[in-house]
Amino acid sequence: MPKETKLYDQLSVKPEASQDEIKKAYRKAALKWHPDKNKDNPAAAEKFKECSQAYEILSDPEKRKTYDQFGLEFLLRGGAAPPPGENPFAGATAGMPGSFQGYDFGSGGMPGGGTRTFHFSTGGGGGGQNPFNFSNPESIFAEFMRGTGGTGGGGGLGGDDEEPDFSSFFPRAGMPRSSGGRTRMRNNFASGGDPFSSSGAREATPDVTTVERALPLSLEELFTGVTKKMKIKRKTFDETGKRTTTDQVLEVPIKPGLKKGSKIKFKGVGDQEEGGKQDLHFIVEEKPHPLYARDGDDLIHTIDLDLKEALTGWRRTVTTIDGKQLNVEKGGPTGPGSSDSYPGLGMPISKKPGERGNFKIKYNVKFPTSLTLKQKQQLKEIL
Repeated sequence: MPKETKLYDQLSVKPEASQDEIKKAYRKAALKWHPDKNKDNPAAAEKFKECSQAYEILSDPEKRKTYDQFGLEFLLRGGAAPPPGENPFAGATAGMPGSFQGYDFGSGGMPGGGTRTFHFSTGGGGGGQNPFNFSNPESIFAEFMRGTGGTGGGGGLGGDDEEPDFSSFFPRAGMPRSSGGRTRMRNNFASGGDPFSSSGAREATPDVTTVERALPLSLEELFTGVTKKMKIKRKTFDETGKRTTTDQVLEVPIKPGLKKGSKIKFKGVGDQEEGGKQDLHFIVEEKPHPLYARDGDDLIHTIDLDLKEALTGWRRTVTTIDGKQLNVEKGGPTGPGSSDSYPGLGMPISKKPGERGNFKIKYNVKFPTSLTLKQKQQLKEIL
């Protein structure tokens, strides 16, 4: 009979439960109490943490054996299983280790001395040569789902291999990425390394991935502003833990005057992966325009003039991006590369509603590629 049954009670299983029964019980409890499904229930996060930490110990045969024989406080203290009949707490009268914080050992103060009130804690303290620290509950859950393929069976990633090839809009959740997103790394041990690792360092857990996708827009759309509807596919876990794909339509607001390189951010709309759900950033790109080039908040329109027009005068009618007609003319010489500016007829200034940049007209003078001797002589006489 185990020394205590607190961890088994957290998963609602009997002490003699098999590993398969423990896995099934953990899946049921974790999906029931996961914070993403219980945003309005603050107590759910604690329940999720308790069942995850219970599973972390009971799913490991060696830790489970030590827990069954000597109890959780001994395991957290980092003691090894002593020979049969030996008191595992001998020599511990100098005080309780820091890892025992959150326990009420009754009037005796030592294990076995009265009623215990057990509270999970991710923190670890001193005492013992190799004290055990609980992992982050989200990491435990993600590792469990990844290891079972979302099906509840054991071993590898086989479950994912049997699923259809979903949309590549989001990278495969929980796996390394070579492109398409930015991955930040974090260490889940505030006190240092993994006490069960020979190197003393725990492999870093990937944080939520940010996926970036280009959003090409016409200059007219950026001028007037628009709401673009984008359909995406995302992979999540349903209530049974099975990997599923769902469609979602995002409404992407484009403010008038938005510049290329601007980001429109959506939090938690992507694949469910270790650490949470992916974020999606749309990056604005400008499509080439046949009439205008953009320079910040200004719009530039180029007029081509032949040499005769540039020297003797010309007239043009130019249309602005909002449909206004400008009559432009010059009676004298127009220098190559020269320009005129019309204030307030350019792009909207996104940070200054009601204001616009300039509309600039540049002049490109086309020179002849060749001249006859007679033409050269005439030009010399004229000029």
